[in-house]
Amino acid sequence: MNRKQLIKAYIEFFKSKKHKEIPNASLIPENDPTVLFTTAGMHPLVPYLLGQPHPLGKRLVNVQKCIRTQDIDEVGDTFHHTFFEMLGNWSVGDYFKKEAIQYSFEFLTDVLKIPKEKISVTCFSGDKNAPKDEEAAGIWKNLGIKKIKFLGKENNWWGPAGLQGPCGPDTEMFINGLEIWNDVFMQYVKDEKGNYQLARQKNVDTGMGVERTIAILASLDDNYLTDSFLPIIKEIEKLSKKKYNKNKEETRAMRIIADHIKAATMILAENIQPSNTEQGYVLRRLIRRAIRYGKFLMMQNNFTKQIAEKVIEIYDDFPHLSKNRQFILEQIEKEEARFRETLASGLKLAKEISRGKNPIEKKKFEKLMMLDNKKEIIKHLWEKKRAGKSYAIKEANLSEKEIDNATINGKEGFLLYQSYGFPVEMILELAQESRLIFHRGEFKREMEKHQELSRTAAEGRFKSGLADNSKQVTKLHTATHLLASALRQVLKKPDLHQRGSNITPERLRFDFNFDRKLTNEELKQIEELVNKKIKEKLQVKCEEMPVEQAKKEKAQGIFENKYGDKVSVYSIGNFSKEICAGPHVKNTSELGKFKILKEESSSAGVRRIKAALE
Repeated sequence: MNRKQLIKAYIEFFKSKKHKEIPNASLIPENDPTVLFTTAGMHPLVPYLLGQPHPLGKRLVNVQKCIRTQDIDEVGDTFHHTFFEMLGNWSVGDYFKKEAIQYSFEFLTDVLKIPKEKISVTCFSGDKNAPKDEEAAGIWKNLGIKKIKFLGKENNWWGPAGLQGPCGPDTEMFINGLEIWNDVFMQYVKDEKGNYQLARQKNVDTGMGVERTIAILASLDDNYLTDSFLPIIKEIEKLSKKKYNKNKEETRAMRIIADHIKAATMILAENIQPSNTEQGYVLRRLIRRAIRYGKFLMMQNNFTKQIAEKVIEIYDDFPHLSKNRQFILEQIEKEEARFRETLASGLKLAKEISRGKNPIEKKKFEKLMMLDNKKEIIKHLWEKKRAGKSYAIKEANLSEKEIDNATINGKEGFLLYQSYGFPVEMILELAQESRLIFHRGEFKREMEKHQELSRTAAEGRFKSGLADNSKQVTKLHTATHLLASALRQVLKKPDLHQRGSNITPERLRFDFNFDRKLTNEELKQIEELVNKKIKEKLQVKCEEMPVEQAKKEKAQGIFENKYGDKVSVYSIGNFSKEICAGPHVKNTSELGKFKILKEESSSAGVRRIKAALE
């Protein structure tokens, strides 16, 4: 079974169980300020999981494209991916554990033809906040599953996504020890005090990774050998003149390139350009990391563009990829050219660093290499010295001062790595050429420090949580609708659309397509118009209607197979009408005074406004 066959079989199965198919949403979340990318199939459904009625009903199914960036450094093994597809079915206040588990069992055994003897499952073992999930385990037993294991919260509990919100136990399914599916039972809500309360609306959220499932069905232990990746791997083999699975490090490099260029292609297809902030920064990092490993494989210039072509071919069922093909290829080619220039600058800096060091005498250096018996120069030499195990130093007859004067330290190495894109292997090669020692331990500590900062920044985005419907966030979300309409009116640009949004309890941030800086007079007019509409005490009304009707009524939205058959449309008087699923106030009089804080460039052709309510 290939990728398309699996997706079709899954969607059709759940349609037969009265589920409605919902669209594959954008990778850029529209109504969630807390994350850069759509990270799971449930992401676009958060408002409905919290109780808002979904226009298509209580049973939903889809395949969702996702990006997860926390594992970028893990990519290179057989199963970690930055971009992946997730199959999911949902019960939004409808069926619960019994039906969800039965559907999962039926799809695995009847549709995928997996013998039940090969299936094992895990369930939640219970803790002080929630009891052991004997109910889920009992359902599995009744279906004839004998291998059932109970695990704690770190394995069999989902959420909440932020500090508070829906959460609950889950049950994971394994085929011959490999995880294939996860059913999450959202039966609790964690409140702001950290207490777990039974949810008024119980939901089911499931997830089955397309890439891993195809690999399991084909008895492959490597996702990169499935039809989702193999054409890309073949192209890398052709361009690098190297064979996959022949050399461990070269194979790892091929996987990183395949994964990163696929993810970059998908992000570019959302009209995101490489930059030094947010989604653009992740995109830039992916492309540049792929280029670094391409250099390791001795691949020629413009290889990223050729690999992106293969990605577009594989995903010919994604219309937005072929539609944005020219933009994707132009941007990836430009970024590769820019980065190769940066690498050249980095080489100059590396030479300057080397010139400031005293190289180790050739014979002594050769002795060190012989002792280490690797081309990577004395990987752990410095650590051995610090631990008092300085036998290698003694053997080479080097003093501590000589070691100090001949070391590329962690900060110097990290500068080459982070700012100039040098992979560790390349820094080691440069050190070897100059008969210098590269302090890997110190470099690792610098790397960990950077990762901690990145993690903290990411957590900052999650602070409000996916489920933040707090009063202030709700007000600011509604104010964003007013801002968008005011921009269209003052700038006389009816095709002005949102290009990104971030709302915290303190302020809103709104990105929109516009090709110049706004004047002070324009900003003043926009601010005054929003405040005028607030003072008019306009009613905020929600209506569910077919997409075609929303189009006829000129509701704002990007109509590219993005929505289901029915949508929620929010009207603010006669001033604003938008397709939306976010939280809103009932009347503009609740908002207070609107104040624009800043207007700036976000990226090419995109401006950014930050504003607050006083």
